[in-house]
Amino acid sequence: MSVRAAALAAALTALVAVAPAHAAPTGALPAVTARAETATLHDDEEGGNADADDPAIWRNAADPARSLVIATAKEGGLRVYDLKARLVQTLSAPPPVTPGDAPGRYNNVDLVHGFRLAHGRADLAVTSDRGHDRLRIHRIDPSRPGGPLVDVTDPSAPAVFSADQAEVNEQRTAYGLATWTDASTGRSYALVSRRERTSVALLELGATSAGTVTYRKIRTLDLPSSFRLPDGTTWRPCGEPGELPQVEGMVVDPADGTLYAGQEDVGIWRVRADLRGTPQLVDTVREYGVPAVYDEPSDECVPGADPGFGGTRIAADVEGLTLLTERDGDGYLLASSQGDDTFAAYDRERADDNEYEGGFRVAASAAVDGSQECDGAAVLNAPLGPDYPDGLLVVQDGDAGDAEREGTGFKFVDLGDVMDALDD
Repeated sequence: MSVRAAALAAALTALVAVAPAHAAPTGALPAVTARAETATLHDDEEGGNADADDPAIWRNAADPARSLVIATAKEGGLRVYDLKARLVQTLSAPPPVTPGDAPGRYNNVDLVHGFRLAHGRADLAVTSDRGHDRLRIHRIDPSRPGGPLVDVTDPSAPAVFSADQAEVNEQRTAYGLATWTDASTGRSYALVSRRERTSVALLELGATSAGTVTYRKIRTLDLPSSFRLPDGTTWRPCGEPGELPQVEGMVVDPADGTLYAGQEDVGIWRVRADLRGTPQLVDTVREYGVPAVYDEPSDECVPGADPGFGGTRIAADVEGLTLLTERDGDGYLLASSQGDDTFAAYDRERADDNEYEGGFRVAASAAVDGSQECDGAAVLNAPLGPDYPDGLLVVQDGDAGDAEREGTGFKFVDLGDVMDALDD
């Protein structure tokens, strides 16, 4: 069922209208540098139409130095890297159902730990396939010859949002993704956003007797597409005709079952992961409330005068969200501020506030490029062998090419450096 009640809409409008003003950060943000980077991916026929987007970090408990980074490459499928950013495995996205249909396109990935399959427990990588409007599920087996991932998606797994193939081909399909295991029941879920819409769906994962994994939709939540501003006017984020302000970056805090969702042109929302209750805005992008008009020839939105209702710490698009959990259970919500190539950190200890705690950049060093226009990010605060004894942050780099050829990739950052930057 979909949450569209008038009372909810009114409550959201009120929350947005009274969203607190935030003091601007003082001084330049500290910079950290990456220790390693993946080979550049190219989104063209020669490069396999591969476009880096979103990573997840899987820790090998038996041998942390052999942990893995699992990352999406859109039409290029999935890439698996070791901790030196070397390629371990490539998995292609599924082909079109029939000629002329949309091909598979892997957008976001997250992990489920200890999922009960028909023949025992296993860790899973769950991926949103935007091209086919489905989830793809891979079992992680580091001892498997040929690569650690094996597809265990049930062949009958349904489309997430589309009623038929014609709707799938329109590509208002599964987009952002976060996983969640409810500690009170042990059940595992995927929360999936819809491209060019404000919807987020809660899907319960289920094992079949054949050893595969399927899912069923529990409910959906629609975030607002228009907002009442403090001066009494109504603002709608600009986009192509028919597009609504979509969500991509999402993460669930396992400590209290809170979903954080980044509505790209709006800000960061907080809501219960079961999609019950009223969403609240944690922060808004600087462009929040700025009127703009879509210009078809340039395929760009032309902004007007800034009325000054936006935030001060993140610039559209707000993208990858990830949780940095400290050993005492506290930590940060990290958000990629794609518009200014920075990362913002919010306190996750105070569930009623999420106070801004600082930020940083991933800058270039003599050996490794920095991160620009970052889409996805993942962090793990756990020892990962001699290369990353303090943990690891992996960020997408949206500008990893050169003057002759565009490209994308992923940067590996020592988490100890990040923590030092946030402590400054």
